[in-house]
Amino acid sequence: MFIIRWILGRIILGLNFIFSPSSPKRDVNAQNEINAQTQHLSLYQLPACPFCVKVRRAIKRQGLQIDIRNIKDETYLNELVNEGGKRTVPCLKIAKPGETVTWLYESKDIINYLGKIA
Repeated sequence: MFIIRWILGRIILGLNFIFSPSSPKRDVNAQNEINAQTQHLSLYQLPACPFCVKVRRAIKRQGLQIDIRNIKDETYLNELVNEGGKRTVPCLKIAKPGETVTWLYESKDIINYLGKIA
């Protein structure tokens, strides 16, 4: 099973590299405004996870600057499990100042949330 997942993961990464979406062209002020709206967001993910790829492609397609955190790094994995409650990826951490931290776990929910920003 590990070998099949590894092979499929490499295929997903290769296709994502070949068919990577392009970011929209914005003027500097508009991009800086969007960057300010996304500075409190972090995406916890695994590189070859198909749902994570789907979310990363949406991020790139919308030209968003979001902190991408690979949970192969134990620091990020522990943060995800201890604060978010699950090891499930993709997960978007929304940490707006003065508000409670929100954790979105479904790729569709994450993409819908990000669509409201751009």
